[in-house]
Amino acid sequence: MTTTTTAPVARPAPTAAAKPRGTRRRRTLSQWGFIVPAVAFMLLFFGYPLVRNVVMSFQDFSPSTFFDGKSPFNGTDNWSKVFHDDLFGKALWHTIVFTVGSLIGQFGIGLALAVFFTKRFPLGGVLRSLILLPWLVPMVVSGIVWRRVLDQDTGVLNSFLDTVGLAGHTPWLTSPGMALFSVILVNVWIGIPFNMVILYGGLQEIPKELYEAASLDGASAWRTFRSITLPLLKPVVTVVLVLGFMSTVKILDLILALTDGGPADSTQTLGTLTYQNSFVQLDFGAGAVVGNILILISAVFAVFYLRANRSEGK
Repeated sequence: MTTTTTAPVARPAPTAAAKPRGTRRRRTLSQWGFIVPAVAFMLLFFGYPLVRNVVMSFQDFSPSTFFDGKSPFNGTDNWSKVFHDDLFGKALWHTIVFTVGSLIGQFGIGLALAVFFTKRFPLGGVLRSLILLPWLVPMVVSGIVWRRVLDQDTGVLNSFLDTVGLAGHTPWLTSPGMALFSVILVNVWIGIPFNMVILYGGLQEIPKELYEAASLDGASAWRTFRSITLPLLKPVVTVVLVLGFMSTVKILDLILALTDGGPADSTQTLGTLTYQNSFVQLDFGAGAVVGNILILISAVFAVFYLRANRSEGK
């Protein structure tokens, strides 16, 4: 009896084109697996509130809306009411002064401290850590503490000035001419650590050989700072100013804790005006208008920042 065996049929090996196609498909699916959750998160928590806020600015949205669900469109009535309100012009001007003053103070002092701490000296690290404390304390807590410090009658600052023979009854937070200046000073105190930390990190990335070469060439300290430090620190400076602008232009909790927008609306900003319209006067449509203006200001600033970076890259 003869047995025959059949040779197994050889399957064709996958072509070279099939492997890349399958690999490419899996890679695309994995990429979308990472992108889709991020996009969904952005749409849900940023896109929807933004669109809803824009729509609300064209609606008659009142407290009764929460019960009956009725919020009829009223065209541009909310926008017209906000733009014709004298308080809006004051709040816009105070926002500009507050933002510019805070950025100049925070950046200037933060840069000076960052340069100072590049020099090694005993307990330098401990002192640098202590300077971070204002940044770690919640802003509301800082506002409450500074409100006690700046109190005209019982404040620590006036008591100290009176002890050294200076004017000890300065109305830091109760005078319309002094309140905004005082709020700016407190915000500068809070923002100095952030500026110092970021700028200090940027200074550490500058090659020390450049400073040694400048020293050998006889360059002064100011010439070295202007020709080496500032140009190489420019990307970090841009980041610090952009982040500082974004956090300062919309600030609310600090001003509420210090002055609540007073006295006589002298510290009213767009952020506090949004709060006043929405949660004090319960005019949610007007509050949405001011909120949209804040978003628009931030968006315009971001566009100019991106275009400036793009032109520098070219």
